[in-house]
Amino acid sequence: VVIPQENVRIPFEQKQLDGVFTVPADVTALRAAVVMTHGAGGDMHISHLETMARALACSGVLCLRFTCKGLNLAYRIRAYRAAVDYLKAHERYTPNSIFLGGRSMGARAAVAVGRVMCAEQEDAVQGLLCLSFPLHPPGKTHTHIERSQDLRALSHTPVLFVSGTADTMCEQKLMENVIKLMQCPIAVHWVKGASHGLTVRGRTEESVSEEVNSQIITWILEHKLDKY
Repeated sequence: VVIPQENVRIPFEQKQLDGVFTVPADVTALRAAVVMTHGAGGDMHISHLETMARALACSGVLCLRFTCKGLNLAYRIRAYRAAVDYLKAHERYTPNSIFLGGRSMGARAAVAVGRVMCAEQEDAVQGLLCLSFPLHPPGKTHTHIERSQDLRALSHTPVLFVSGTADTMCEQKLMENVIKLMQCPIAVHWVKGASHGLTVRGRTEESVSEEVNSQIITWILEHKLDKY
């Protein structure tokens, strides 16, 4: 299946960010959109994000991916907000449900932006998608309190966590403790034996992607708004 892709330039401060829309076949029936970004390394073209964008589009969900290389979290958060504003102002695509997601550091940026937007307007975002949320650097589990601040500050926005049980940046027990302290609706999918990059020894990347993407699509379709 050929999925239409549309390269875009997202205005951000004094420059522009590279972005790409992955577009469902029937744009008239478009109800939901996901904004997605990458982690500290790579860009929006990493295969996990590309296959996810295609899977979303096949399920009728628009996906806007963008690249932001900065390693400063505050900078990343501002860039992420620019991408969301770009989607919301788009003339052709007018979804009534917006989900914010990211991989690793991108997930931290998505949560920070989602928290602010939902404080401004309760239903601004229908859900937050955290792939390999980096709860702490490898071996530095004490930083999880600071890193989970935005998560614990969420009051009602649904969150989906997808992490590997062998992720050295997200110890399973610690994450489960953080989840207990959170006030919002939460879904968690642990990929057995997966690393921070969601790779599993003895499994193809394709099979892991299929497992992850089916969880994401089911969750998004459950949480999108049905009204026009």
